[in-house]
Amino acid sequence: MEIRDSVVMITGGAKRVGKHIALYLAGKGAHIAFSYNQAHEWEETKAEIESHGVQALAMQVNVTQSDQVRAFVDATIERFGRIDVLINNASVWLRAPFLQIREEDWDLAMDVNLKGPFICSQLVAPHMLRQGRGVIINITDLSAFQTWPEYAHHAASKAGLWSLTKSMAVELAPAVRVNAIAPGTILLPDNAPPEKRRWAEEKSLLKTVGSPLDVARLIEFLIECDFATGSVYFVDGGRSLT
Repeated sequence: MEIRDSVVMITGGAKRVGKHIALYLAGKGAHIAFSYNQAHEWEETKAEIESHGVQALAMQVNVTQSDQVRAFVDATIERFGRIDVLINNASVWLRAPFLQIREEDWDLAMDVNLKGPFICSQLVAPHMLRQGRGVIINITDLSAFQTWPEYAHHAASKAGLWSLTKSMAVELAPAVRVNAIAPGTILLPDNAPPEKRRWAEEKSLLKTVGSPLDVARLIEFLIECDFATGSVYFVDGGRSLT
C-alpha cells in the first residue's frame, strides 16, 4: 500500500504521539482524519497537517461510544470516499495498587484502551473489506508483556488489545492486515523530572529515550509492507528484554 494519497484515520491524533504520527504521515502525502477527546490543540494540529498540502478532518469523539465512532467513520467516508488505514492510538494511562483500583477506573481503562479499538475496528473493517484492502494498527505497550506493579488495569487492557489484534488479523485476512506496536518510553511528560528520564534511560538497553518518530517510521513500514500481519512490533530500545 502506498502512503501517498491514502486516507488514514487515527484516534487521539491531536496531541503527543498521535499528533507526531499524523504529521509524519501527512508529510508522506496521506490525508488524515483524526479524533480528539478534550484536546484544545486540535485546530493547530489540523492546520499543521494541511500545511503539508493534504486534507484533514478533525472530530471530537469518545471512542467508547459506538454512535460517536460511527459518526466519525461516516464523516470520513463522506469526505474522502474510503479509509485505507486505521490507527487505534487513543488511550488512558491509569495507575493504582491492585487493592486500591476502583471499579470505575477499571472500567475506564478497559473502555478506552480495549473497547475503543474494538468499536473503531469493527466499524471501519467493513469498508476496508469492500475496498479489498486495508491496514489496522493498534498501539499497545510493554505492560502487555511485562509485569508492572500498580498497573494491573492498564496492563490487562493492553494485553487484551494484543489478543484482539491477533484475532482480527486471522478473521480479516487476506484483505485487511492487522498489527500492533508496543513502544517503550518515547515521549516523557513535559513536566517530567530529570530522575524520570534517567530511570527510562537506565531501563533501555540502548541507554536512551526514544522518539515519536521511531513509532511513526514503524507505522510507515507496516502500512507499506504487504506481508506483515498478526504481529507485535517492539520499539523500546530493548527494554522488553530487561
